Amino acid sequence: MEQPLLLRSKLSIVYGVNEYEQQLRAKMSQNSELSQLQSLAPDQQGSKADGKSEKGQRAFPTPNKPDPMPHELEFLFTRISVEQMLYMWNVYSALFVAQCSCVLAYCFMLSQGLDWYLATALFGVPMASLMIQNVYILHDVLHGATFPPYEWQKYITHCWADQFSLPWEEIVLEHQRHHASTVDLLVHGEFGWDPASWLYYLQEWTDQWYGWLTVPLVPLWHFMGANDTGALFALMWYCNFPDASGGKCNKDFWTKWMPKRLGHSLFVGSLWACVWLLGTWPLSRPLSEGWRFLLPVTLVCRFGFTVAWTFFTNFNHSHWWNEFLALNPNRSYPMLSSVMAFVLGGRHRFNEMLFHDLHHAFPNAVGALSQRGRFHGWEKVHDAAVEVLSHGLFLPQPEDHQEPPMQKLQHKRSMHLKPST
Repeated sequence: MEQPLLLRSKLSIVYGVNEYEQQLRAKMSQNSELSQLQSLAPDQQGSKADGKSEKGQRAFPTPNKPDPMPHELEFLFTRISVEQMLYMWNVYSALFVAQCSCVLAYCFMLSQGLDWYLATALFGVPMASLMIQNVYILHDVLHGATFPPYEWQKYITHCWADQFSLPWEEIVLEHQRHHASTVDLLVHGEFGWDPASWLYYLQEWTDQWYGWLTVPLVPLWHFMGANDTGALFALMWYCNFPDASGGKCNKDFWTKWMPKRLGHSLFVGSLWACVWLLGTWPLSRPLSEGWRFLLPVTLVCRFGFTVAWTFFTNFNHSHWWNEFLALNPNRSYPMLSSVMAFVLGGRHRFNEMLFHDLHHAFPNAVGALSQRGRFHGWEKVHDAAVEVLSHGLFLPQPEDHQEPPMQKLQHKRSMHLKPST
């Protein structure tokens, strides 16, 4: 299969393909929790124990995977290659180097006496942009390149997001649980507990007009660390995982999960300690004033993560956005597509917003739309997603089962997106 971006890439892949493939198999065999959650996803024919959701009053949906598979859609449902996985982790590593370089450059500009406002602007804009890309790259590797080739890479995945956060292994687990429990974008936690559900409370606590009054608080909620990479989210997850049985501590807590949490927290704490120190002697300040440098750095980082997560979670899962998409905005509003692509870092990123319902229908088979666009181009992925949507994402439910909101919108959107013959 053609992999145009890989052919153009000058990034060297030091880690051997065969070695990495063997490592992936070993990692999967050691992570039974991940395998179990992946099997519960809709495209893996997962289901609730009784086969019916409590919220939606319907059976677990079955994705409408094209059969027979048209040639032009094969790439969308083909597992990414090991070379592509390695490439994405190389990009992740390069991103971390760029983030560290921005912080060092900011310190250097201040040490040379550059005006604080100018130096902060020159640092803040690219750093915030890198944070936005951080979220999208994180999601790209979550779906298809779950385990890094080198152990140290798992520490750099979201270390700039907050001073305290989940380790990489648990980011993977909570995201898989999100997909296993939320199949319909507008019915969160339909088939079990969704750890991301609290991100939507401020926009969904009521369907009355005054519900909009709390929507402006959504970015603040993210800024405080409520999203997947934040401290508040980590505390919430730690209160719920690993599952305890019979009132006793989970048998793997001390031997498996606690060491991972301590290792990750030690790395993140050390990173931010270095940022604090950069604000002291290089800037001729006492140790107690390191916060003066750390504060603008963390505010910029939080701003970037807030922008990315607000679009990625709250926009993608909002009633307003999905009703808007039902009118086929990609064809009717090209200016919006261009603006959003600029904000998010490319049209392949915007595909995640246009086809997030497809992503939730096929979280494992298709994975991340921006990831596919990285290797095949945004337009090819866009056209393939349009074709899949035109046939409907899920097979029909029994007549006595309730049709969820997204199913109704998909019927409407399919009529707009269906290719003319």
